[in-house]
Amino acid sequence: MADMKRSQPLSRDAMAYVLAGGRGSRLKELTDRRAKPAVYFGGKTRIIDFALSNALNSGIRRIGVATQYKAHSLIRHLQRGWNFFRPERNESFDILPASQRVSETQWYEGTADAVYQNIDIIQDYGVEYMVILAGDHVFKMDLEVMLRQHVDSGADVTVGCLEVPRLEATGFGVMHVDEHDRIVAFVEKPADPPGMPDKPDFALASMGIYVFRTKFLMEQLRRDAGEKETSHDFGKDIIPYIVKNGKAVAHRFATSCVRSSFEREAYWRDVGTIDAYWEANIDLTDVTPELDIYDGDWPIWTYAEIKPPAKFVHDEEGRRGSAVSSLVAGDCIVSGAALRRSLIFTGARINSFSSLEECVVLPDCFIGRNASLSRAVLDRGVHIPERLVVGEDPVLDAKRFRRTEKGVCLITQEMIDRLEN
Repeated sequence: MADMKRSQPLSRDAMAYVLAGGRGSRLKELTDRRAKPAVYFGGKTRIIDFALSNALNSGIRRIGVATQYKAHSLIRHLQRGWNFFRPERNESFDILPASQRVSETQWYEGTADAVYQNIDIIQDYGVEYMVILAGDHVFKMDLEVMLRQHVDSGADVTVGCLEVPRLEATGFGVMHVDEHDRIVAFVEKPADPPGMPDKPDFALASMGIYVFRTKFLMEQLRRDAGEKETSHDFGKDIIPYIVKNGKAVAHRFATSCVRSSFEREAYWRDVGTIDAYWEANIDLTDVTPELDIYDGDWPIWTYAEIKPPAKFVHDEEGRRGSAVSSLVAGDCIVSGAALRRSLIFTGARINSFSSLEECVVLPDCFIGRNASLSRAVLDRGVHIPERLVVGEDPVLDAKRFRRTEKGVCLITQEMIDRLEN
């Protein structure tokens, strides 16, 4: 029986546990009402859909999602879009808010604690392996490849790592590895990051993805929970302890990154700042973007409402409904407006004589006539008044909206309301 089990993909005996409780405070007002994993991305999806789709496409059929900060938007999305798992097929999808299971006063106190507080639920499923994933990154990854390396190497923990230029690795947790990719030291945000043995100009940065045998992970979580001088965090506590006292191995993302025939580089984005978020979305308008969201072999699942198609109307000089190098979702009406290099989510109404250039427009926005917007991110449901101009006067933009160092303006309805008062 054991041999038959071993001949199956390892993902059949694994659970993906997605950490989705973080606020993402660097996204400013975009995360005032939703957790970072619930932020919209790419015209239809949410950020968390990438981690979940990676698990699903890799063959994992048991998934848990730990939520905490402003979780309603996220939980609603998961209930609507990820409700197709069936217990009778040995599938499960658990949404696990911090529910004071350990103590009546204790929320999730760190990434490790977010798993520890749900040990009983995990153990009930009897899975052999645990894959811990961050729910706030955009990437495509075959987790079966990482599971296979974990088993073949005999590691206690396998840590997913990005190859980044050494001098750019100062903001990451960096793995110092030997020639066999065994981690000999874990350094948090080093001033002088250690290079890779085979590529001295590059460093291995942690992606926040870990593979453990379930039994070993439970032992480590119980040990950590009993200690006083700990922040109950994988990156700060659990991984450094295993590096020192066990066997930790680095997994190079380039070996498991899923690429279509159009994708040349291993694509991974944090999109943790407004600039990075805007840039990653606008990049999708390129003729051949670095991320191929049209790859049918590795679909990104999400919740999609049934809506009518996008519509472009009017065809006269200065009032022509058009879009160039843009992505426009369903239920949008572009009525005599011009879009250039913009990404428009569901349900937008963009009215005559207005123009949008390099804009990311979240669902259900309304753009009044004669508005001119460039390099902007519009939060969900924003009503842009007639004749509003954004992107021409940096000083005025900074007074009225959240303007970044790179000149991108984040616009929320509260900011618009203040203009009109």
